[in-house]
Amino acid sequence: MPIPILNDIIIIFLISIIAIFVGARLRVPVVVGFLVTGIVAGPHGLRLVHEVEQIEFFSEVGVVLLLFAIGIEFSFERLLRIRRAALVGGPLQVAITLLATTLIGIELGLPVNESIFAGFLIALSSTAVVLKILQDRDEVDTPHGGNTLGILIFQDIAVVPMMLFVPLLAAEESTGLSVALLMMLAKGAGIVVLVIVSAKLLVPALLYQVVRLRSSELFLLTVILICLAVAWVSYSAGLSLALGAFLAGLIISESDYSYHALGNVIPFKDVFTSFFFVSIGMLLDVGFFFESFELVAGAALGVVLLKAAVAGGVSVLLGYPIRTGVLAGLALAQIGEFSFILSKTGLDSGIMGRGEYQLFLAVSILTMAATPFVIAASPKVSEIIYRLPMPEKLRSGLPFAAIPEKRENHLVIVGYGFVGRTLAKAARVGELTYMVLEMNPEKVRGERANGVPIHYGDATQEIVLRHADVDTARVVVVAVSDEMATRRIVELARRINPKVYIMARVRHLAEAAPLYDLGADEVVPEEFETSVGIFSRVLAKYLVPRTEIEKMIVEVRSLGYEMFLNAEIEPSKISDLRRYLPNVEVVTVKVEEKAPASGKALEELELRKKLGVNVIGILRDSGNILNPVRETEIEAGDVLLLLGTSEQIAKTRYIFRDPMRYPRPGSGPLRDREAPAEREREMEGEGKAKAGGEDAAEAAPASRGLPGGEEL
Repeated sequence: MPIPILNDIIIIFLISIIAIFVGARLRVPVVVGFLVTGIVAGPHGLRLVHEVEQIEFFSEVGVVLLLFAIGIEFSFERLLRIRRAALVGGPLQVAITLLATTLIGIELGLPVNESIFAGFLIALSSTAVVLKILQDRDEVDTPHGGNTLGILIFQDIAVVPMMLFVPLLAAEESTGLSVALLMMLAKGAGIVVLVIVSAKLLVPALLYQVVRLRSSELFLLTVILICLAVAWVSYSAGLSLALGAFLAGLIISESDYSYHALGNVIPFKDVFTSFFFVSIGMLLDVGFFFESFELVAGAALGVVLLKAAVAGGVSVLLGYPIRTGVLAGLALAQIGEFSFILSKTGLDSGIMGRGEYQLFLAVSILTMAATPFVIAASPKVSEIIYRLPMPEKLRSGLPFAAIPEKRENHLVIVGYGFVGRTLAKAARVGELTYMVLEMNPEKVRGERANGVPIHYGDATQEIVLRHADVDTARVVVVAVSDEMATRRIVELARRINPKVYIMARVRHLAEAAPLYDLGADEVVPEEFETSVGIFSRVLAKYLVPRTEIEKMIVEVRSLGYEMFLNAEIEPSKISDLRRYLPNVEVVTVKVEEKAPASGKALEELELRKKLGVNVIGILRDSGNILNPVRETEIEAGDVLLLLGTSEQIAKTRYIFRDPMRYPRPGSGPLRDREAPAEREREMEGEGKAKAGGEDAAEAAPASRGLPGGEEL
């Protein structure tokens, strides 16, 4: 049985793919490709799509998800980064554009309410198109990029009061206007209460319980339910679905799970938003466009010049140089996607007629399609304007112009297990700026209360990594146990920031090669590091020189772990000192104040001649001595490094101790005589350190810093 809507969806996707592919070749944004798809396939084009009403239904879902995503992304932290542009530049740009458009409309003979509504439509720019182009040009973090982003954020927020104000513009009588105003205020108060209560109490508690179950399906369904439920409440109260969706996103944005929710919603948003732009293209009457091309082109040119002048002037008022103002003004010179939403509201309310609606659609689509070319030409335009005669302050800008603040050169830690927690502690000790992404909600809540900059989010989703400012990070450490998740995170991080240093921890050696192929700079397999730790300690116990051990470790790593994986590769030949010096030890002995050896030279003690013990180093406060000569004098407080067998060293301890506290078992300072068993046991517990072993590293005297002494 044929399904008409399925046929239409297949046609839309097919044409969209072709349009986007061609657009990518021409460096045209995806949004323009969707608009072209709607124009070609719609009832005013080739008439390939027949179920237009159902496509419009899908577009409504796209609008809901688009505003839902905008609501989630909006946060006071983000606003503070570009607060001057968002809180000062945004209101100025919207107000001046609204006022100018209203005055122009009145001069052209339009009613006041229609002129104000036209100002609403023209004041908004396209966040989707502009941010996509700025990201592709790597200009988001430039002064003009930050200024543009701040104004766009305010415009996205301004859509909400504009939607609330549309019914007031549609009210004809003063009585109806007063009633509509009171109703708007009442609904606004109710919405504020709903948002505050839900954002602070209900939704975070609900999402916390859902996240604890670690079910991605349950989390996604809960987020979608919250979105649709709040949108339905808004619609039932006489407001729009889009406004309710924005409020739902705003509610979730105040929880710890906002960017995880956004990452789950974005794929659906992208699909359904494509239907929204396609449906807008379908609404355009191509015949009207060509019949009134001069009017459409003139109006589009007027809109571009007006918006560029206003936005650029506002940027200059904020203290930015004239060049930055021109770049920001031209970037904001188009009509945006939220204007389409408002236009449909105005059409349904009777503020706009069909003719005005078609003119608006044609002008909007033309300005959006021209945006990539306008932005590409903006540097040349700015250079031309910069050469014109003007005050020096306009050229250089004012000192209070703020460049957007953003984390830079910071460390991003993905996973807060043992490795992530240890690395975070090291970052705090080193006073490094860092950020942690973790999927355990209990751990996130607990560590955040302790002041750790930790956020809940699935790092396999691009939006979560962008929220962590991976694009400006210096190092990303991936310390999660999921092999496929690690690969996805490494791939995304490398794509977002080609310059970032990526280090990944994996369990097995076989996982290292795929991660290097995906862009990791360093991969640390647990089994490899365990093997290195074991063989280095084992060789140290056999008194293999530390330099040889380190040489072998470097050799193993330089071969990409092939030494362990390939039996044909042989490590360097290492001498086994045990073969030649059985039972040899290196121990530390402290010389006490009244010890017989204090104040005597090594040649007087004759340790090597009489007992076979060698003094290979002296740790001294005034300076360490390596390979002391015969004339070196022993001082009280010295720590001697003795080389010999355990029996030989045991017979020398008495000459380094206070004879009043530790009497010798016989006469003569170096009498070759066995000490009592209990004394031997006591001596064995003092200062003994095997070469290269952990006991040596923990011996207090050895911490004085003899170069290489801790490696013996």
